[in-house]
Amino acid sequence: MATDDKNERRTSGLLSQSPVMAQLLKQVEQVAETNATMLVLGETGVGKSLLARTIHQMSPRRERAFICVNCGALSPGLIESELFGHEKGAFTGAGGRHIGCFERAHGGTLFLDEIGALPLESQQVLLHILEEDCLTRVGGRASTPVDVRIVAATNRDLQRAVRAGTFRADLYYRLDVFSVVLPRLRERREDIPLL
Repeated sequence: MATDDKNERRTSGLLSQSPVMAQLLKQVEQVAETNATMLVLGETGVGKSLLARTIHQMSPRRERAFICVNCGALSPGLIESELFGHEKGAFTGAGGRHIGCFERAHGGTLFLDEIGALPLESQQVLLHILEEDCLTRVGGRASTPVDVRIVAATNRDLQRAVRAGTFRADLYYRLDVFSVVLPRLRERREDIPLL
């Protein structure tokens, strides 16, 4: 939980003296107690991953796994295998079953960083998992139930991506149950010495 100390809020490694961040963290504390999917927006370097970890540590899932995936760093050919897992023989080189990030995060939180970089095909699979709370590994037939809280983040304008057809509108609205815009550091200069 967050604690106040001399006007400084320290929340799981996220330090702030800024009034705008104090207000934002109050809102996050309220939503963190729920299982609502959250979308964290902001420029590179403003602390999106720290906020995601803070959300997890404030949540009832804090004793379970926190799995972080940078969607922009995944190889396009292996995204679905990494996120959803695969069965032995699903593709060349799949010598055994691989448990994906969703299953590893079961009961906990899955942080999907740079969600805007996810290809449309993978977005469709992700949407299905969010709707059904189950997945089918690549090359598999059986459905596996998953109980995961999603926190997604991006520095991209997802609404513009939806209009451009590069991000699914239905997935955007599924992720945007509660959104947080992290202010730029130049808008909260009080926090710069804490970094």
